[in-house]
Amino acid sequence: MSPKRLLLVDDEEPFTRLLKLNLEEGGEYEVRVENEGLQAIAAACEFEPDLILLDVIMPDADGGEVAARLRTHEKLRNVPIVFLTAAVSKQELDGPSGLIGGRVFVAKPVNKRELVEIIERELGAPAS
Repeated sequence: MSPKRLLLVDDEEPFTRLLKLNLEEGGEYEVRVENEGLQAIAAACEFEPDLILLDVIMPDADGGEVAARLRTHEKLRNVPIVFLTAAVSKQELDGPSGLIGGRVFVAKPVNKRELVEIIERELGAPAS
């Protein structure tokens, strides 16, 4: 089975580099990184991800704006989006994730096991 394609959009390059390495290490995921929010739409059109991990707070465009733009593209409108944010802590959530406007978000710092569970749930597959 081919790896699931994840687009990771976050302006923090050390974070994206580490998360990409961690997610790709088992071979279940192919991760493309985009460090500029405004470039996420072009990257998603080219890469055709199965799921998008999208930072909420970025200097050039916030995650909500990027998500809204992604939804205007026919081939991207049904791709699941999981927001990433440091604006809310896991302690405030009483867990690793919550909802923003009906969409799942994950509090940073992310835990690989918890993130994989959320990714697999959003993709409709059991976590391995």
